[in-house]
Amino acid sequence: MKTTLPSAPAALPPRTGKSTTGPDPKSQRSEVRLLAGLGHIALAVWAVIVIVPILWTFLAAFKNTSEIFSSPWTLPAELRWENFSRAWTKAHVGRYFVNSVIVVGCSTFATMLLGSMAAYVLARYKFWGNRAVYYLFVSGLAFPVFLALVPLFFVVKNLGLLDTHTGVILVYTAYSLPFTVFFLAAFFRTLPSSVAEAGMIDGCSHTRLFFQVMVPMAKPGLISVAIFNIIGQWAQYQLPLVLLSNAKDKWVLTQGIADISVNAGYEADWSGLFAALTIAILPMIIVYAVFQRQIQSGLTSGAVK
Repeated sequence: MKTTLPSAPAALPPRTGKSTTGPDPKSQRSEVRLLAGLGHIALAVWAVIVIVPILWTFLAAFKNTSEIFSSPWTLPAELRWENFSRAWTKAHVGRYFVNSVIVVGCSTFATMLLGSMAAYVLARYKFWGNRAVYYLFVSGLAFPVFLALVPLFFVVKNLGLLDTHTGVILVYTAYSLPFTVFFLAAFFRTLPSSVAEAGMIDGCSHTRLFFQVMVPMAKPGLISVAIFNIIGQWAQYQLPLVLLSNAKDKWVLTQGIADISVNAGYEADWSGLFAALTIAILPMIIVYAVFQRQIQSGLTSGAVK
């Protein structure tokens, strides 16, 4: 009996090194390079738009009025530190600066204390109405400040807090709470539950667990939100303009600089105006530069669970 052996399979064509399916890796890398290049160009343009006016303000703070208008883009002939002393004393920027430090410091402390406690409870505890309370806080982010200026004026007036720092501090705190709760609630959800459970087993009360265990773990997020609140409250103008209109000795820095800018048109003291602007800008730049790493780590830690 004759048997037939199975025929050998046909030889496969040699590989050419290119995949017939899927995108080409070279084209993907070229697209990534193109997008990265466009992103770098956009960031460079944005940096120029932001940095150039600030540098021009710093240079103008050391010039006199004639130099500001005759040679605005040149270096000052000499460093005129008397512009800063004149702005600090004659224009009362020193008093406005201290008022801003008091108001922003107290309101930021109250915001972080109340906002962190509210965010922790909303993020870690389940109770009836939890989501409703959370969305009530978050809805404050969509409410423009200028829509509430008139009713806010009468509320503060009826409380007897008009033209006082206490009234401004309470309003700053109320308007900063929505963002603080929104950010910190997401951050507290990323913290491990095992640490909180271990603390409760060891006999920690809810208050002690929050202040001694959870707050140190949430330090990066707390620092990030605190810096954002400080910058936002430091640059606030509408609220103090309405709530401190009749108490010039209690004005904050933004009101004082606005008053200097109005008077500069009559007294021609533009160098004093730019010196005052420099005094107002420098603290925020220093704060951001010092806590830059904490801000970045807080943002990234809250985004990754």
